[in-house]
Amino acid sequence: MDGTPVVLVRDGDEVHALHDVCTHAEVALSEGEVTGSGIECWLHGSCFDLHTGKPSSLPATEPVDVFAVSVRDGDVYVDVTTRRN
Repeated sequence: MDGTPVVLVRDGDEVHALHDVCTHAEVALSEGEVTGSGIECWLHGSCFDLHTGKPSSLPATEPVDVFAVSVRDGDVYVDVTTRRN
């Protein structure tokens, strides 16, 4: 899926990769803020869980895709064909 927008979030030693499009307003999640366990959309405040992509606050009701990530020798690899949720 060449051209899939992805937002990377580092949480301690873990790296998460989520589809970089809010399921509510179709804006870039990468423009938002990282919270305790999620990423918050800058436009309407929906927050998405880093592990599952599920929204934890309205107005979003649909999850964002979460992709498989591997880190090798300090490089981050994202498999956008393998969704974790």
